[in-house]
Amino acid sequence: MNIPYYFYVMDLLIEKLTTLSREPIRPLDNTIPLSAYVPLDLSRDNEILKGMDIAQPKECQRYIDNILYKNNGEVAYGGYLENRDLYADKQNFNAPGNEPRNIHLGIDYWCKSGTKVIAPIEGIVHSFKNNRGIGDYGPTIILEHCLDGIVFYTLYGHLSLESLEGLTLGKQFSAGSTLGFLGTPDINVNYAPHLHFQIIKDVESYYGDYPGVCSFQTLDFYKKNCPDPNLLFKIGS
Repeated sequence: MNIPYYFYVMDLLIEKLTTLSREPIRPLDNTIPLSAYVPLDLSRDNEILKGMDIAQPKECQRYIDNILYKNNGEVAYGGYLENRDLYADKQNFNAPGNEPRNIHLGIDYWCKSGTKVIAPIEGIVHSFKNNRGIGDYGPTIILEHCLDGIVFYTLYGHLSLESLEGLTLGKQFSAGSTLGFLGTPDINVNYAPHLHFQIIKDVESYYGDYPGVCSFQTLDFYKKNCPDPNLLFKIGS
């Protein structure tokens, strides 16, 4: 890889994402007002979570519901580069001999199952897959995009099984169209219902999947390859 060129393209991508829209772009059902989006902190620095088993979907859901109730919200969001305890009980994030993977690389949008997931920009289906391992994404779609010659990808994890029905590689989605729906905990492999959204510059050889959590050891690479999704969405910024 030509490293200087890679960083040049990354800078261009960040510029394109930042200037694509001056107004916020909603990743979920457009009937949900922006005022109903509430910031959520699931990091291990959040003192309120001490003593909670946040890795259990029911306990996680109770905490999220409480945050939404107190703020008259419908969607709780956040998580980019958060260091979380959410994955502490999941073996694929804590392989023996390896540094734990607990730094989140996308933004999560926590909302009730069945909520529409909206394509924020025009793209085509790069790949899709039901990632069934405990702690994984469950049904997942990756879209490929091209902005002024710059190719990049967006990943949508924790969808419903119905979201994958009728999908074909290369299928086109326009900005604002319905891409899928949020899955239930039994389908999205033991998480409270939410959308994991991630921007990826180089998807490498992955198909329907890409790491959404990394270790401190690999953070420098992934932080560069997966820029902050709020550059695009501008929710709360």
